[in-house]
Amino acid sequence: MDLTSPARLLTGARDALGGSVLPIGILVLVAMMVLPLPVFLLDSFFVLNILLSLLILMVTMHTYRPLDFSSFPNLLLIATVLRLALNVASTRIVLSEGHTGPDAAGQIIKAFGEFVVAGNYAVGIFVFIILTIINLVVITKGAGRVSEVAARFTLDAMPGKQMAIDADLNAGVLSAEEATLRRREVAEEADFYGSMDGASKFVKGDAIAGILILAINIVGGLIIGIVQHNMAVADAAQAYILLSIGDGLVAQIPSLLLSIATAIIVTRVSSKSNMAQHISRQVHLSRAWIPTAAVLGVLGLVPGMPNELFLMFAAGAAAAAYFAIRSETNEADETEAEEDTAAPISGDVVTLEDVTDYSPVSLQLGYGLISLVDEDKAGPLVSRITSIRREVSKALGFVVPSVRIRDDLALPPNQYRIRIGHTIVGEDIVYPDRKLALPGEGSTVDLDGIKVRDPSFGVEAIWIRPAQQSQAEANDYVVIEPISVIATHMSQLLTKHAADLIGQDDVQAMLDNLAKRNPQLVQSIVPKLVPLHVLTEVLRLLLVERIPIADLRKILEGLSGMVANVKSPVAMSEALRPSLVPLLIQQLTSLGQTMPVITLSPDFEQLMLRTLRQSGDDGLVLDGGLAKTLLQSLNEISERLVNENRPSILVVAPPIRRHLADFVRVHVPQVVILGFTELPENRTVEVVATIGDFNGLPSGQNLEKEKVN
Repeated sequence: MDLTSPARLLTGARDALGGSVLPIGILVLVAMMVLPLPVFLLDSFFVLNILLSLLILMVTMHTYRPLDFSSFPNLLLIATVLRLALNVASTRIVLSEGHTGPDAAGQIIKAFGEFVVAGNYAVGIFVFIILTIINLVVITKGAGRVSEVAARFTLDAMPGKQMAIDADLNAGVLSAEEATLRRREVAEEADFYGSMDGASKFVKGDAIAGILILAINIVGGLIIGIVQHNMAVADAAQAYILLSIGDGLVAQIPSLLLSIATAIIVTRVSSKSNMAQHISRQVHLSRAWIPTAAVLGVLGLVPGMPNELFLMFAAGAAAAAYFAIRSETNEADETEAEEDTAAPISGDVVTLEDVTDYSPVSLQLGYGLISLVDEDKAGPLVSRITSIRREVSKALGFVVPSVRIRDDLALPPNQYRIRIGHTIVGEDIVYPDRKLALPGEGSTVDLDGIKVRDPSFGVEAIWIRPAQQSQAEANDYVVIEPISVIATHMSQLLTKHAADLIGQDDVQAMLDNLAKRNPQLVQSIVPKLVPLHVLTEVLRLLLVERIPIADLRKILEGLSGMVANVKSPVAMSEALRPSLVPLLIQQLTSLGQTMPVITLSPDFEQLMLRTLRQSGDDGLVLDGGLAKTLLQSLNEISERLVNENRPSILVVAPPIRRHLADFVRVHVPQVVILGFTELPENRTVEVVATIGDFNGLPSGQNLEKEKVN
């Protein structure tokens, strides 16, 4: 027997009942506008209206983000229709039975007419006008403007958010399920703010309708009382105006509550706490309460002021400051206790964790650079490095591991050090109180500062004071923030050492992601034809050459056609290059641009080909002088192209491409070396330089040989 069946039946009955209540309720609201209501039902609906308005207001105050109350526009419409239906029903009773006395329209209207405005219809009119001004001019108008702006900006940002989600999905930062949820949230956010833009008009129209209904009740009541019931003008005014004011107030107060709820929901900022917690956390600051208490205390000592009242509130503010100080002290103690618990210090015990660091990438900072990552001082380095990881991941096609940032007291104050695993791959000195100025072609003025070389590109640069920035920019210097210096260096090193950042676990994660779309392809290739460790080595060889591996489907399809004849990872990567090089080229130059290329002279290229054939398994071996002159030429041409913001691409004969690339990469890493057969047919090229005029070398000398592979 299924024990859960009664619970399921109960849940189904509840859902069916809940689904039928709302349509019946809408029909009741429409009927209220047509059919006369008994007085006791009118009172009940007025109380229900107040209850619904208070409930909506309380829910808006306890939501963590606007989308948590996404049904708010629907509830706002229902509450507005309910209030208007009550206005119609109460108007019918006031005009038809108002001459019989204040009890004619029920206890609620009578109470608001006599108790709230003290039975004086003149006072009631002014109170109603003031409430209407507050509702219509202040709250409703402001909430409507916020809704309009929020809807406009949300809809404008929607395409960019969708593109960011697609980019993160392609880079592997998000899974398919996470991307679907993110897209759904973006769509729901746009729908919500679009609905709120229209729903705010309900509140405004409701306030205007309240004014018109009040005027109709007063004018109609006076006419009916004087003409039909032969009442004196004063008696008719006392009876009908008092009932009309009571009717207007009993509808206007719930309308004001809904206007406040609308303003709260559209101005709500997404957070992990409700509105009260959000405000109290940000307001409960000792450094805010102490000067407040001091100012109130001074005002309480001024002669002629209500001294006791000011001093009483000053004491209250001082008490709030005292509790804020205690709260801040307790939080600091709890944080220290958590840190002590997480990392206990022992003078005689050394654990494996003390000497082992498995972080794939780490950034060590001297104590003078701690402010760059200090959250209390809004240090932007962490968010900048996260952005760099995302950009490099998209460019290379796999998720770059997170960067561990920590201080190192052994470093000089302004030095930073970048490690890949345990290997130091880069370090330099930055000055957080200065800016780095890189000279341009038109820079002729020598600035006063600390002369260095830029760690990313090796060009001469100067650390200048912030006050010199205008002078530097006027003299064609490019001024860079210290954060950007570290970030650019980090980006360059992550790209350069990408092959060291990907392992078998990362490749398996990429395969799992691809298997969701192409399961048969993955199952038929890995590990049946290509073992996981071989595929990992092939991807590493491609990354060494800066070739993106984002299109894993194309890589696997290419491997499936060559594994019968090609066994070594080196040969596999070389065979895959022609189909993948276009991914690299499109990152270097846009499709409509002419691609600048560097070539070797025919004589020099033939010399390399002959040397390669003669060397055999030893690889390409060049005279030391020739190798040095080749590197100098490449370096000079590359620096010129970098200044022109153009890539450095050397095109050579396919047989020598890999051997020459292995040699050049060590000395001039920014140069990309392609084979003639790898140039795409749909791109126009421009030969910007030809290397090979080495006539200046002395002939016949026994030059030192340098192995290029």
